[in-house]
Amino acid sequence: MKQLLFSLFILGNSVAINAQETLPHIKGTVKISVEQGTFECDFTLSNLPKIDDYLIRLNAGMNLLHFRSLQPHDFVVGYDVSKHDSLSSGESIAYYFPDNTGKGKFLPQELQIRYVGKYPIANDTLENYSRFDWRGNIAFNGSTLRADGLQSAWYPYLYDAEKEIEYQEMTYDVAIECLDCSSIYVNGKPPVKGQSAHLISDTPYELALFCGKYGFYNDGKVIVLNPTFSEENIADFAGMISEFEHYYEEKIGITYSEPPVFVNTTPTSKYHAWLFVAYPTIYGIGWGDNGLGGLFNDREERERFKQYIAHELGHYYFGTYKVFNATLGDMMSEGFAEYLSLKLVEDLQSKELYDEKVSEKIEYLDKFKTRPISKMNSISDIQNREIFVYVYAPMLFIAIEKEVGEEKMWKWINTILETKTDFTNYDFLEKTLREALQDEKQTQFIIDRYFSTQKSTQNVVKRVKKEE
Repeated sequence: MKQLLFSLFILGNSVAINAQETLPHIKGTVKISVEQGTFECDFTLSNLPKIDDYLIRLNAGMNLLHFRSLQPHDFVVGYDVSKHDSLSSGESIAYYFPDNTGKGKFLPQELQIRYVGKYPIANDTLENYSRFDWRGNIAFNGSTLRADGLQSAWYPYLYDAEKEIEYQEMTYDVAIECLDCSSIYVNGKPPVKGQSAHLISDTPYELALFCGKYGFYNDGKVIVLNPTFSEENIADFAGMISEFEHYYEEKIGITYSEPPVFVNTTPTSKYHAWLFVAYPTIYGIGWGDNGLGGLFNDREERERFKQYIAHELGHYYFGTYKVFNATLGDMMSEGFAEYLSLKLVEDLQSKELYDEKVSEKIEYLDKFKTRPISKMNSISDIQNREIFVYVYAPMLFIAIEKEVGEEKMWKWINTILETKTDFTNYDFLEKTLREALQDEKQTQFIIDRYFSTQKSTQNVVKRVKKEE
């Protein structure tokens, strides 16, 4: 379990960016073999927004037959590859179609993409395992396939390079065939028993996958895929999830849209263990008690682990209900999700455990320095992403809470979530704070003490430690 907690802190959760009004639709067929590690896909993208500076992301391990324009004209499209995909973490290739001038880009109204892919099988920890595992890995372990949508890009999706909008969430009409599977799951629909499934969603989702040889539990309140624990324990787990959701709903004033789905699976590596969310799916990845099973064994470890579940549930608000972009988008998404989880620990578990977790984070900040957030112009200004988003940001928010009080802090969170914007940048953060506080003197104090000074970290530490 300790290994899981460490890996979760280091790897964290990738951020989806999605502020669009026009939602693409994906339709087609997928053939998968979990024993061979193969994909065969034939997809058509339609309802594409009109974007001048776009890219189409697709996993680098997928081998293209073609891109084919179906509308406005039917022809196989010539493509090029971009080397300037600013938000990609490396798993995908970014394609585009040059126009007739050679200076711009052409985007069909309806686009067919056909491709195949083959990936390694990591089915034991003695010989057939990989050195690393991570969210964007298309992971075959011999009995299941795990793939997210955003980072792995196992299916093609559009990216608006100018506005930094990722269109990985789509409505879909997808037929999946997996002859060596017993269950098939695509994010947004209940799991299906069998070797094939035709799944349709009029609500956009990231098409995260979990297919293979496994059973599942579904009581209408929570779904657990591949459970390795008793139904009694799962029922207790479902009660915990309901309690956490109710806490957030009361504090924030926004209700959850659907029950969460928990995936219990193993990594393709020996040691990695972590959680990530592609809402409503929360993946718990780890061996034995380092996975979701750790929630049902040692009581002390279970109590500590609850915060990490609370963090992932917090991503419904910060990352799903509202998605974040621009330089500070990752900080807001991860920082506020971590802040929410710490408040839940304080109010539902114990003040002692809350103080312990806060003290652990404060220790990381003793030698940490950062450029003031009001002066950050690019992601390169963030020198240590993990400490910045998982430690500095939640401690910053706790320091601000101590200045303005809990009531105004929850008001600020609600304002952030309900305020429409194209970019969740520093101006947005300051604007929503000003609107929530309705006190110009207090707002300026926060800006001067925490947002615009080189001593921000020191001021955060002092305030959280109550040194002044």
